[in-house]
Amino acid sequence: MTEEAFSQALDHTREIEITTVGRSSGRPISLPVWFVRRDDKLYLLPVTGSDSDWYKNLKKTPTIRMAAGQANSTSPATPITSQDKVEKVVEAFRDKYGATDVKAYYTKTDVAVEVQPA
Repeated sequence: MTEEAFSQALDHTREIEITTVGRSSGRPISLPVWFVRRDDKLYLLPVTGSDSDWYKNLKKTPTIRMAAGQANSTSPATPITSQDKVEKVVEAFRDKYGATDVKAYYTKTDVAVEVQPA
């Protein structure tokens, strides 16, 4: 699957499936997440911030597989811990998904993740 196909698939969804490698089990773990796209990068916000298991998995193995419909991409993932940068991601989530839903679902917003699809 090409980067262009993945990019086009992102245009038609509000949620992607991510897969990380379990930090203890070593097995793939998948779950649906919301995302925001800025330029050529995706930004993810763990629902429980730095306490989220998938975020902890990425810290150990910083590669993420993403699926949007039938398209997918595997890319390096970079944790964002700077509060200024995290707040910009949170604000982008509020713009896309609504402040009420972001406040309801995201209980801790101390970290975010940046991914540049390959």
